[in-house]
Amino acid sequence: MNTVEAGQPKQKAMRRIGTALYRVRRRIATGFAVVFAVFLAYHVVFGRNGVNNYEQKRAQDRELHQQIESLQQENSQLKDHVARLKSDPDAIEYEAREKLHYARPGEVIYTLSQPQPTPQSSNDQPQDTPAK
Repeated sequence: MNTVEAGQPKQKAMRRIGTALYRVRRRIATGFAVVFAVFLAYHVVFGRNGVNNYEQKRAQDRELHQQIESLQQENSQLKDHVARLKSDPDAIEYEAREKLHYARPGEVIYTLSQPQPTPQSSNDQPQDTPAK
């Protein structure tokens, strides 16, 4: 028996062991990569700055832009109203008469008040009494 032939079974056994260890290491590494990818995907979707939070911020941003736009329109209308009050005597008279209830000398203003609806209390309603 040669020394070369005697060392071959040991080398084959070592290769098989090495190959088996390599497969196990590779499976473990693949498992860790999958777990890490799942963790990363969860964090991207549900994390602190994830997609859900991003969508909420976008909706809030749209609402705020709509609010800004409506406030700008209201501001523009109020500026136009102020400009009319500064320059148009008819607008000034209208405001004085309608909102301040002013009148010209010799005019009489009649104010009709709306009747206040009175809420009915439970004492005003007839109560059904059971027959004895």
